[in-house]
Amino acid sequence: MAKHTQHIQVLSRQQRCDPPLPLSFWMEEAGGLPAATRIGTSGHFDHIIIGGGFVGLWTALHIKRRQPEASIAVIERYRCGAGASGRNGGSVMSWWSEIGGLLAIGGREEATRLAHASQDAIEAIESFCLEHGIDAQLARGGWLWSATLEDHRDAWAAVLADCDRLGHMPFTLLSPQDVAVRTGSPVHLQGILEPGAVTLQPARLVLGMRRVALEQGVTIFEDTPVTHLQSGRTVQVHTEHGVVTGDTVVLATNAWAAAIPGLSRLIVPVNSSIVVTEPVSDLLQASGWTGDEAINDSQTMVNYYRKTSGGRLAFGKGTGALSRGSHIDGTFGRHEPSLRLAEADLRRTYPQLAQTRITHGWSGPIDRTHDNLPVLGTLPGTDNIHYGIGWSGHGVAPSYLGGQILASLALRQRDEWSECALVNRVPRRFPPEPLRSFGGNVIRNAVCRREAARVAGRTPSRLDTLLARLAPGANHP
Repeated sequence: MAKHTQHIQVLSRQQRCDPPLPLSFWMEEAGGLPAATRIGTSGHFDHIIIGGGFVGLWTALHIKRRQPEASIAVIERYRCGAGASGRNGGSVMSWWSEIGGLLAIGGREEATRLAHASQDAIEAIESFCLEHGIDAQLARGGWLWSATLEDHRDAWAAVLADCDRLGHMPFTLLSPQDVAVRTGSPVHLQGILEPGAVTLQPARLVLGMRRVALEQGVTIFEDTPVTHLQSGRTVQVHTEHGVVTGDTVVLATNAWAAAIPGLSRLIVPVNSSIVVTEPVSDLLQASGWTGDEAINDSQTMVNYYRKTSGGRLAFGKGTGALSRGSHIDGTFGRHEPSLRLAEADLRRTYPQLAQTRITHGWSGPIDRTHDNLPVLGTLPGTDNIHYGIGWSGHGVAPSYLGGQILASLALRQRDEWSECALVNRVPRRFPPEPLRSFGGNVIRNAVCRREAARVAGRTPSRLDTLLARLAPGANHP
């Protein structure tokens, strides 16, 4: 039984009128958004999931697998995959690169278990696609973590040391020559490879998951913003088109959770922007990049890039741009300053593409936590409203685990998922607004100046270096 009745805001009044985010290249290539079904009348479900991205749909599918007779509704503000799940870079990595954070919250045994589970999730996603005929364009090229500046050499040293102490080494140290050939770029100085990582077309995956959920009897309501919840033994879910009730509710709203008072200080929404070129496979192969690697550099404002199945280069940059009041506005739709930063770094990284045409560009929100790991649990004051947020820009594989954890919480199952170290943890919180936006922009601007100075071969100012160290997840000198 819920402890007491609460009125829980899910969207701010300002957010209720926002237009949908513009489509990404991935969603266009996948054929666009399917027709939506809205809530028309009241109804009751065993489980209601708010959010139709990877986390929400995996939660619905895991519940259905464990309890086929359960009635489940997924309520999505726009369309399934229109948010971060259909806008990300499509790199699917494990949590081994975050092993230090896992050790900090769970200790040796739990950290190792979760890291292995995240690795297994990559195989599970591939098996799911094969079983259900989803052509997610999965390519096994591994993930290459590189250093492109002298200051970033051996940025992964602590990760490798932790892996070595745990007796599992998922990374391969590459020679500088191998890194140069694998990336087809002269700017890469060092690198390590996680061979088990893959790339995929994220919109094709999320739309395939949507189809499978519908086939298995999950009800999906789209174009249906949830305004607020009324907690209790049965939770009332109020939307702009009607009210439904559920025995349990799962909040899987990604960066939009910044509008929920009980969750807002756990995350900060930050911009990440991607540009896509015209087909350039001949130019990249001529430079030596013949594989299907996903590549990241080691900047705080990270560059991440991969080929598409059609031979284009999709080049993203975590620019860290913030919106006022953590509002999901145009900063996370198509933010031109961030797109210019991404294109400039693409041209610097691949000077052979100086004349290549950019055909697509978009921005998206990342729900960033201080330690790059998600936070899952049950809202205080309730025992039947659960949440999973804070995927920090690398949640394609971990979202599969998030679905397992949230399914266990919704079904009240005590197991290795509902009792894992990620559940009901107490992470470092961000300051309230407006300090969060003001302070975040001060730190972001310092990061921008520091990294611009390093790229130009200058020594960053001491103040910028000190401020940049305050950035969430910053682990570079």
